[in-house]
Amino acid sequence: MDFTKLLRIDTRPDGPLFEQVRTQLIDAVRQGALPAGTRLPTVRELAGQLGLAVNTVARAYRELEAAGIVETRGRFGTFVASSDPADAAMTAAAAAFVAAASTVGLAKADALRYLDAAFGNAETSGRQPNSSSVSDGRASARDRSR
Repeated sequence: MDFTKLLRIDTRPDGPLFEQVRTQLIDAVRQGALPAGTRLPTVRELAGQLGLAVNTVARAYRELEAAGIVETRGRFGTFVASSDPADAAMTAAAAAFVAAASTVGLAKADALRYLDAAFGNAETSGRQPNSSSVSDGRASARDRSR
């Protein structure tokens, strides 16, 4: 498979090149362009195809493996993992969020406002959502549930 058609690397990026490789491979897996069981090129092959340093691709592969997106099978190569670990993690996180919202008596619409605020804060600050993202609306939501 020619990965130059699948991955577009900007050599003048704001961030590290390995991050482009990592995120674009994740996108390809999630969009079905790289189905489970697909063998990825070796680190050297992909680095050669993309015109990148071997260590750049190696770091992307290491991070993908740590995240459970790919699995390395020794001398047989690196393959797209059979399941996306984000599915299980997000399902568990969503269930925990619903349980917490139910415990404090929040209606679905009120609980979803907390998620919207957390995502909005993460997008504007360039970081992951955290509990301080929704602290401004906490009292009013609590008051509405009484």
